[in-house]
Amino acid sequence: MSPTVLLTGGSGFIAGWVLKFLLQKEYTVITTVRDQTKADFLKSLYPADSKLSFVIVPDIAAPKAFDEAIKLPGIDYIIHTASPFHFKVTDPVKDLLDPAMKGTLSVLTATKAYAPQVKQVVITSSFAAIIDASRGNRPGYLYSEKDVNPVTWEEAIGDNPATTYRASKTFAENSAWDFLKKERPNFTVTTINPPLVWGPMLHKVSAETINTSNASIWALINGSCKDVIPNARVPLWVDVRNVALAHVLAIEKPAAQNQRYFVSAGNFSNAKICDYLLKQFPELKGKVPTKLETPELTSDEIFGSDNSKSIKELGLEYISLEQSVYDLTKQLLEWL
Repeated sequence: MSPTVLLTGGSGFIAGWVLKFLLQKEYTVITTVRDQTKADFLKSLYPADSKLSFVIVPDIAAPKAFDEAIKLPGIDYIIHTASPFHFKVTDPVKDLLDPAMKGTLSVLTATKAYAPQVKQVVITSSFAAIIDASRGNRPGYLYSEKDVNPVTWEEAIGDNPATTYRASKTFAENSAWDFLKKERPNFTVTTINPPLVWGPMLHKVSAETINTSNASIWALINGSCKDVIPNARVPLWVDVRNVALAHVLAIEKPAAQNQRYFVSAGNFSNAKICDYLLKQFPELKGKVPTKLETPELTSDEIFGSDNSKSIKELGLEYISLEQSVYDLTKQLLEWL
């Protein structure tokens, strides 16, 4: 009998690929979704798969949000991906901080209380929980799993949405490690910490509903940049398929227990992406910007990433920037 995985937020950008890889590997999967429409969509992707079932969790920040899902018998592993990623913040606590922190603690608390058989909980964290934005470009520095964002609560509830988002991921991850130390549950914890994630999607989107990270590529091909290449918010990236596979490998590799993994494919620049776009899709000439907003920083002038742990312990083989850009752009041109 195949192991059973509870996957939270199964219709999300990353979680959709996690679900695909789990089913390909013949795991039994119970996934939470916010409403029946999302469940019906996922059913349409895997109509003949009897190993997939659903639990509706309309509000991941609600008290005991995941209790009923976790009480289901036979769950061996939990992969928790459900957390907001956007910068449209009117109330920092309600829009980002609470959903991230309460959602994570809800999963861990319920797992200890109702599912003593669960072996491991894998949590989608972020480079946001690693980077120290106050240090700026940090030329030559390589961020790794050893780094922890030192953001404070006072900074988190300020008027900078990017700081609030980074804080939400940091506090959520910190709460998981604190829970592990204080509560000493039967299960282990693993976090997956990607930087900017893009790549092909499993759910069709519109220009209005495209996820935040892929929207940055869409902006480079739809003519909205008016010939000026914008600066990238963060110079590190990874393909969504690598991130999703890391979650699955984390439950298969004993070395991953109680570990963080900085899943990064390396540095990028929007100028390099634009070069790829014009070579791969010559029909986009006139839409893809060609003029730099500001002089481009070289790799010696800004921080990088050390992904050696994810390669050594998880066995990840990273998709190239050129391939990822091609796969996503081809899809966007077909859909939008």
